[in-house]
Amino acid sequence: MNRRNIRVSGPLTQAVLGAVALLVAAFLILPVLIIVPVSFTADSFLSFPPPGFSTQWYARVFSRADWLNSAWLSIWIAVVVTVVSTVLGTLGALGLVRGRFIGQRLLLAFIMSPLIVPGVIVAIAIYFFYARLKFVGSPLAIAVAHTTLAVPFVVVNVSAALHGFDRRLEMAAANLGAGRFATFFHVTLPIIRPGIAAGALFAFISSFDELIVAMFIAGPTQVTLPLRMWESMKSSLDPSIAAVSVLAIAISVALFLSSALLQRRARRRSGAASGDPQ
Repeated sequence: MNRRNIRVSGPLTQAVLGAVALLVAAFLILPVLIIVPVSFTADSFLSFPPPGFSTQWYARVFSRADWLNSAWLSIWIAVVVTVVSTVLGTLGALGLVRGRFIGQRLLLAFIMSPLIVPGVIVAIAIYFFYARLKFVGSPLAIAVAHTTLAVPFVVVNVSAALHGFDRRLEMAAANLGAGRFATFFHVTLPIIRPGIAAGALFAFISSFDELIVAMFIAGPTQVTLPLRMWESMKSSLDPSIAAVSVLAIAISVALFLSSALLQRRARRRSGAASGDPQ
């Protein structure tokens, strides 16, 4: 019997797989969801279950300048990182997928290395490199470091979109007289745009939630939101940290859902462009 022809079927098997998937999802999500009621506690300390419900900790977060400054700094850095890494990652993906040159796989491994090497090692390397350049302590330094961590996410998503791209569409545009730039902007870019957008969303999330590199290269006055949360946990454990965590989780979940929708749209568009039924 050919094992490749074996399919998982039957209502019992599907029920078991669904139950296992549900248990795994609950194991991953429930610990995160516990922080939501904790953020609405009426107590002065972190406690679960909360003795009462209040929105005072959210009001406190939005009234404190240190939390707001850190949030705006993280958003500003994440936006800069998203723009730069999207451009660099898209160009890199085009070169890696369409190009044929010596050392191509080695270059791909080098670009993906920030996802493989432990974050502490990357942070230490960046710190010593920046220290020689006297570049430590500025928002631009954090943005440049976060860009190196975000580019691989863009390369992965755009490369996936390019691998599902039917190049006969570009050949048809060229036969009709379109130049390379016109073909790219009017044919290639609209089809791979969902992949680019998904990579940009992952780049934003990776920068907005990054902590380890910021701990090494952030200055005393340039504190990102994750770093502010870390310092707040070391000094005190009042429920305001739970409120900030819920807000950060909400932003990340919204962006991840948007990324999933864009990736689904990219697969549909690639299938439609290649003529495969979905």
